[in-house]
Amino acid sequence: MTSNHMDQDIIEGVRAFVDKEVKPVANGLERANEYPQALVDRMKELGLFGATIPPEFGGLGLTVSTYACIVEELCRGWMSLSGILNTHLMVAYVIRTFGNDEQRERFLPAMAVGEKRAAFGLTEAHAGSDAQKIRTVARRDGDVYVVNGTKMWSTNARTGTFFGLVCKTDPEAVPAHTGITFLLAEKGAPGCTISRDIPKLGYKGVESAEVAFEDFPVPVANRVGEEGRGFKYALTGLEVGRVNIAARAVGVAQAAYDDALRYAQERETFGKPICEHQAIQLKLADMATRIEAARLLVRSASAKKDSGERSDVEAGMAKLFASEMCQEVALEAMRIHGGYGYSQEFNVERYYRDAPLMIIGEGTNEIQRLVIARGLLKRAGYRRPEHVTEE
Repeated sequence: MTSNHMDQDIIEGVRAFVDKEVKPVANGLERANEYPQALVDRMKELGLFGATIPPEFGGLGLTVSTYACIVEELCRGWMSLSGILNTHLMVAYVIRTFGNDEQRERFLPAMAVGEKRAAFGLTEAHAGSDAQKIRTVARRDGDVYVVNGTKMWSTNARTGTFFGLVCKTDPEAVPAHTGITFLLAEKGAPGCTISRDIPKLGYKGVESAEVAFEDFPVPVANRVGEEGRGFKYALTGLEVGRVNIAARAVGVAQAAYDDALRYAQERETFGKPICEHQAIQLKLADMATRIEAARLLVRSASAKKDSGERSDVEAGMAKLFASEMCQEVALEAMRIHGGYGYSQEFNVERYYRDAPLMIIGEGTNEIQRLVIARGLLKRAGYRRPEHVTEE
């Protein structure tokens, strides 16, 4: 069987899992804000925690392109499930790409089967879009780094077993990013506290936590790559994360469109189904067109990442367009449903609450525009004058 056929079989298997097992329980879990342990166990059985981890480490070895299709399918059922995979596989990508052989052997096989689960520690209360302003410090003391600081919005913080932790080993470095290092901080030692779960508009059932580190020891052997290169490693992982976010947006929008299309054929006004009204037809046409355009951007960004090239521009474009599209489509789906779209008896209001996360997550869309513009200027050969400082 060819790789393409195998990938398609995996995608179809995820689609069947979503239709048979996720959709029937998603609303109940979401309303209760309950962690979906049974679904997570099934995702382990399907091999999804090792989706992009190479086969030599026990993973499925899927391309980013196939992974994006899987994320889209999961989000047709419940967007929260994709978040459980996202940070896990972002950290796996960093380990695979920049880690040493010992780290790959120690982490990746266990990650592929979901035995080790990764959270990502980057964002802080005062350092979101401007990630170089993080204040979490890792001070070297012999064979360990001693970590002090607080991270915010950490998915998998409670349920994961370790953090891909971005911290400063040289707080005085200029430029700031040259003092940032990437550590694999394993739970178990004292000094790591999950302070609280942050209440959210949507994206329920999966924790987004505040994590405090107080004199928390991380072995020097758990440093990925070189000191001072961690910001680059994190950004490379974020390219995978932005493809994930864009694919999430396509999946949620597709679910909203599917529900709206179905409802438009069932609901009647003035003696005919509302899909016969031109106003509704125009909405459906625009929704479907925007979804397909976003899907093609995701495929373009995924292919670029798979080629081994820098994909910051393409991933930023996909994330920007798909997330804005998702918010628009979710609102149009609500309008097509009328009053029922505002009711918790239908899924549409959930899509509408989940959609804003994609606009904000993995870098706000305002930041995406700057990333895209600067990337385009760099590719055009533009060099910033020395007197111009970084914003």
